[in-house]
Amino acid sequence: MVQEIELKQVRVMPVLKRYVKAAMKHPWLMATVFLGVLITQAGSIAGALALKSIIDSVSTLMANPTSAHIVYGAVAIYAVLVFIEWVGNRMVGFGLSSVEPPIMAELSDSAFTYLIYHSHDFFISNFSGTLTRRVTRYARVFESLLDTFAFSFFPTFLYAVGVIIVLFMRSALLGSIVLIWTILFITAQILMTKWRQPLRLERSKQDSAMTGAISDAIGNHHPIVLFATEKHERRLFAAVVDKWKQAMLRSWIADSWIWGIQGFFAIGIEVALIALSVHYWGQGILTVGDIVLIQVYIISLIDRILNLNNAMRSMYDAFADAYEMVAILEQPLDIQDDPQAQDIHVTAGEIEFEAVDFTFTGERGILHDYTLTVQAGEKIALVGPSGAGKSTVTKLLLRLHDATKGTINIDGQDITKVTQRSLRRAISYVPQEATLFHRTLIDNIRYGRLDATDDEVVEAAKKAHAHEFITQLPERYGTFVGERGVKLSGGERQRIAIARAILKNAPILVLDEATASLDSENEHLIQEALQTLMEGKTVLVIAHRLSTIMNMDRIIVMEQGRVVAEGTHSELLSQNGIYARLWNIQAGGFIGEDTDPV
Repeated sequence: MVQEIELKQVRVMPVLKRYVKAAMKHPWLMATVFLGVLITQAGSIAGALALKSIIDSVSTLMANPTSAHIVYGAVAIYAVLVFIEWVGNRMVGFGLSSVEPPIMAELSDSAFTYLIYHSHDFFISNFSGTLTRRVTRYARVFESLLDTFAFSFFPTFLYAVGVIIVLFMRSALLGSIVLIWTILFITAQILMTKWRQPLRLERSKQDSAMTGAISDAIGNHHPIVLFATEKHERRLFAAVVDKWKQAMLRSWIADSWIWGIQGFFAIGIEVALIALSVHYWGQGILTVGDIVLIQVYIISLIDRILNLNNAMRSMYDAFADAYEMVAILEQPLDIQDDPQAQDIHVTAGEIEFEAVDFTFTGERGILHDYTLTVQAGEKIALVGPSGAGKSTVTKLLLRLHDATKGTINIDGQDITKVTQRSLRRAISYVPQEATLFHRTLIDNIRYGRLDATDDEVVEAAKKAHAHEFITQLPERYGTFVGERGVKLSGGERQRIAIARAILKNAPILVLDEATASLDSENEHLIQEALQTLMEGKTVLVIAHRLSTIMNMDRIIVMEQGRVVAEGTHSELLSQNGIYARLWNIQAGGFIGEDTDPV
């Protein structure tokens, strides 16, 4: 589970490999960026040399007025070099603007695609807000890293090499001082950044925790209001924010110390080079232009290297953010298709559970030696107390989980040997609590069969008795239903879910308390629609309300993950067992229609 992944050490290489692979799909644009950086830095270094030439020419002009053409020539060269530097900058800008959007789109698509193929267990174990943030960060981090490399690391490296070469040509001592200082300064920055990195990781972790807490509260706003627990939620959030604040403080204070130390050494090298330059000028070794050149170089180099501190901080933050998603991408999918998997072919719809065991998360056993055969076209109901394992049976059939032991076959085909997509397309499932997309009603119903026509969607809605309330809405089928369908009542959402199943028209139908949210009048209408829907299909119905399954071909009674009885309604009543006890409780007027979490 993702929330258990501790990013104590960010692994840089997995992130880089994925980003480099994505970037190499656009070689010409990437080449444009790097060539632009090279041209820009060459123009900047050469421009400073041209400036030196102008100053030395002006000095000569003061002594010999007839040499004005030399000054104008130096100015012309400087202008050309500045223009070349501008061209290089435009190449970098054009290259980045052209290459980053498509790569970010590809990264977003790959992250989203892999994420949605994770198992049902994966998603119920993680905050949706945190997962959303990890997907969006993953693409944006590429932009941040490429910008940092193109505007900071690569230019600074090229500029430092160029400056040191030029200074060596003027003075071996000057060049050596700058070379040694550059190496030591960058090494110190790397060490300080590594020292600070755990603090940055903790800040990123607490930032994600705060996002998850906000998402959890917003997603559960309804119970917060109903239980009047706003102050309680505020206290919980305040505790999360306090941890985030402390992590931020520790990180920022460390940054302040690093900036102070770096600034001290920057001042030292600048003053030392000024003193040495003036000394060499006094000896006639350097000209006034050389002093200006050295100052331009060293001030620019110090500024660039100091900015590496920000760049390194941004880079490590970016790697930490990206690795949160890469950790998910590296996590194997819990439920995977067999390499040789073929599409399932359901001709009859016979279902066989053969000695199936299932243990949830390696802790609690749910099913034990569960054996059940559902004949083609048979309508059966699964009943039993909460926790008996009824919903688990349907989840295993849909491969939302894999059985710990045993096999499940449909028409003699092991469901672990067929593609998940074809398996789930062969089964229509109506859950106890229908969840809808924040899309229009017609889009939500059409989700049952994406190529369905508008007329087919409307016909399915009519059969599910959803058409009546839909036509009373101002936007009718174009009405947006809100996140998870919150703008509709529970019964209305359920009818949309049933309309989906009608439209899908799969050979196997699973109903998990499909009429639980309906009033008596609507339940009667839906029961009629379901009777039509069930014709010619193999049907599994999970029910607590036993009156809804009296006419099933067979009723399977479950307790503690096992089949303990089976038969028709009248047969099970005559046995005076668990089924009779449950029937008597409900017939006696007790509230027995609790939810079944298993």
